[in-house]
Amino acid sequence: MSSANATSVPLKDRLQELIRIFGRLGCIGFGGPQAHIAMQNDEAVVRREWLTQDQFGDGLAICEMLPGPASTQMGIYLGYIRAGQIGALVAGIAFIAPAFLIVIALSWAYFRFQALPQLEAIFFGISPVMIAIILGFCWKLGKKSIHDWIGIAIAIAAGLAVGLGGLSPLLAFVIAGATGLIVYRPQQTGTPQPIWMPLGLMAGMPLAVTSTEVLALSSFWGLERIGAYFWPLLSFFFRTGTFIFGGGLVIIPLLEFQVVDNLHWLTRNEFLNGIAIGQLSPGPVVLTAAFVGFKVAGVLGSLVASIGIFTPSFLFIMAGAPLLLRLRQNLWVQAFLKAVRPAVLGAIAAAAIPLTQTAIFQQPNLGLTIIAGAIALISLAALIRFKLPTWQLVLAGGLIGLLIGIIPGSGLI
Repeated sequence: MSSANATSVPLKDRLQELIRIFGRLGCIGFGGPQAHIAMQNDEAVVRREWLTQDQFGDGLAICEMLPGPASTQMGIYLGYIRAGQIGALVAGIAFIAPAFLIVIALSWAYFRFQALPQLEAIFFGISPVMIAIILGFCWKLGKKSIHDWIGIAIAIAAGLAVGLGGLSPLLAFVIAGATGLIVYRPQQTGTPQPIWMPLGLMAGMPLAVTSTEVLALSSFWGLERIGAYFWPLLSFFFRTGTFIFGGGLVIIPLLEFQVVDNLHWLTRNEFLNGIAIGQLSPGPVVLTAAFVGFKVAGVLGSLVASIGIFTPSFLFIMAGAPLLLRLRQNLWVQAFLKAVRPAVLGAIAAAAIPLTQTAIFQQPNLGLTIIAGAIALISLAALIRFKLPTWQLVLAGGLIGLLIGIIPGSGLI
């Protein structure tokens, strides 16, 4: 059925249809954003003819231009095409909800059984896989986003500023975008349209009082903490969701800078394991926000963090597809994003260095260090050369870690 006669179907029926379709995709959507988008294309274009292939491509181009998880935004966009604003809201929530519940369950299990040696062995194998996933993402992003020496310079400068200078990744992205408005400016008269620049004002907003002590685990529901942490969680993850340019793993430097180094909500090891849990869910990896929220303020904290990080995606799509189509063609927007993407690459690379130290170097056990390094290299080859799904690699890494742990004298169990 085409979008032209969609209104002949009662709104209630269209909404129920969206819940069924996107709820199911949210449950089975393993394989990353490309798999999500392929399944959405099959449902919306091939099976139901809500829109043509060209119209789907235009919508996908919009979602890839915007910050945020493209596959989630594509689901929101398809809901908008099918049933307007309320359809966008229903489709997006239906797609996110199953993975959100899975992350809640995995987060509870992780913190509940964190001290068990078997779980430590599992994450010993998973952590190097996560390093491979991060480096593989950097490789793919570099091929897509760096096309000249200016891009190389921006990536290096952003990496040094974030990694050595302690600059906020959000601020680094804004500075890079402003640089792009200069070096990649359109060869025409007129003034730049500050599409993204006002968002940069949020980069310096305070979050919460920092502490040198790592935050203790909340209760399951987080009732005792949510009052104090509601605004810090909501505002931080809203800003983070506004600046996820280039893919879900952009969340890594944005989160690590604040929740590990500044706010001390998580240890670096917990953070790395939280990214792994995000990869294990069928939804977007940005649901790592729910893991962070669970540590800070239980289930309520997970809910607030998830609302914060996904709200920009809903706002961008529901603000109006026609406007977004025009923005896609805006040369100033293109110039801004052309410089932001190399900065994203540099920030992720800078964030990967301390994570690699945590995941690979198992002091003082040289044997475990060699094994962890081998797992990372093999996983990286499997990703780049054979293009294996990340969730399969995460599960394989956990199994390898568990098998190594049961070997007498391994030092893991």
